[in-house]
Amino acid sequence: MRLLIQRVQEAKVMIDQQLYNSIEKGLLVFIAIHLFDGAEEIEWMVNKLIHLRIFSDDKGKMNQSLQEQKAQLLVISQFTLYGNCKNGRRPDYFQAAPPKIALPLYEKFLHLLTEKVAPLSLPVKSGKFGAAMQVHLINDGPVTLLIETPLKN
Repeated sequence: MRLLIQRVQEAKVMIDQQLYNSIEKGLLVFIAIHLFDGAEEIEWMVNKLIHLRIFSDDKGKMNQSLQEQKAQLLVISQFTLYGNCKNGRRPDYFQAAPPKIALPLYEKFLHLLTEKVAPLSLPVKSGKFGAAMQVHLINDGPVTLLIETPLKN
């Protein structure tokens, strides 16, 4: 599983030229599910995301998590994070899970993330799986990180 995380001042997702969801200060998270991902990777990634110290403290050091900052989350499915551009001119997506596998795991990720941050009243919003979406954001920093679950042997 891969997450591309961007710290944002605001972000919104549009579908069919209509506002679908938006957040203010928080994290815009693009998620790609690997062909061999399962529940173990979901748990690992959710815990990594909610404890990641990506926000600045009062001294300007990235030392606080989204929990400490009361930040919002906008999660967007993006299988193209598994695009392989090493050969030829067209990316292949052989490592990305097909929708039949990816959709339930994406939904499980959203559910577990929502469950973990609910006690803090942090909103978790999302795009629409499989939809053509336009994502608008104001990156804060800019801060952009790529996180990948450890590969299984």
